[in-house]
Amino acid sequence: MQNKNQKKILNVGVVQQSCTADLTANFAKSIAQIRIAAAQGAELIVLQELHRGPYFCQQEISDHFDLAEAIPGPSTQILGALAQELNIVIVASLFEKRGVGLHHNTAVVIERDGSIAGKYRKMHIPDDPGYYEKFYFTPGDLGFHPIQTSAGKLGILVCWDQWFPEAARLMAMAGADLLIYPTAIGWSPNEVRDEQIRQREAWITVQRAHAIANGIPVVSVNRVGHEPDPAGGAGLTFWGSSFVAGPQGEFLWTATTDSEETHVIEVNLSRSETVRRMWPYLRDRRIDHYGDLLKIYRD
Repeated sequence: MQNKNQKKILNVGVVQQSCTADLTANFAKSIAQIRIAAAQGAELIVLQELHRGPYFCQQEISDHFDLAEAIPGPSTQILGALAQELNIVIVASLFEKRGVGLHHNTAVVIERDGSIAGKYRKMHIPDDPGYYEKFYFTPGDLGFHPIQTSAGKLGILVCWDQWFPEAARLMAMAGADLLIYPTAIGWSPNEVRDEQIRQREAWITVQRAHAIANGIPVVSVNRVGHEPDPAGGAGLTFWGSSFVAGPQGEFLWTATTDSEETHVIEVNLSRSETVRRMWPYLRDRRIDHYGDLLKIYRD
């Protein structure tokens, strides 16, 4: 009989990289880093948001729709063969062309046998200076459902989703073993240094809070490096800072703000059981008084 208290260890590979306009080179870099992480024992490897190329949403440019691809399609075929070869699970992030004039920001999970285990379409779509995603992406329609894999039940969310506690909670309520956030976030060089620091710290804090409030680990993978504005503006400097946190929000690993990094982190999934027994948030939720959460605002 299996010991219920036995540790369930998952080796998670994180790839934090910079991107240029050379899509082939970017993808080759991702593949090379996946191989490195797999050689170091990674069972699950997570790539950053829209890892095939630069973050193209800095401006509204119709030609950028040419970057989109079908799922399944060329990238999932390549990643599927790689996952099967290396016996790993891969979380990738693609600009999905679902139909003519219909596109999504989609995370796709590749199983060890090369098949597509599932996908998640980004639900919360930002529209801010430098992040004009509403021009490109239709909000997701798949809901907040973890994807079952041989590495565990993965609660995949994407970038802007990471600011919303409702998304994390719904994934946890559906049995996610961990939350995964492929990300592309940075600061404008025009912002004062104090504001840059506040933004980065808020980004880290809110995700650690999701780990704490739900008693499960969080894996956040961001891009790094400066990417120019195609319209000639200041561009964006992505702040890296990828990290993995445990179910009490404790840091298991953190990346730098300015370097490409590939790292494998040991995550003890069985700790969630212990933490949730100490802090039983799911038990004590007062769902009978949360009805107003279905309103946009309480006037």
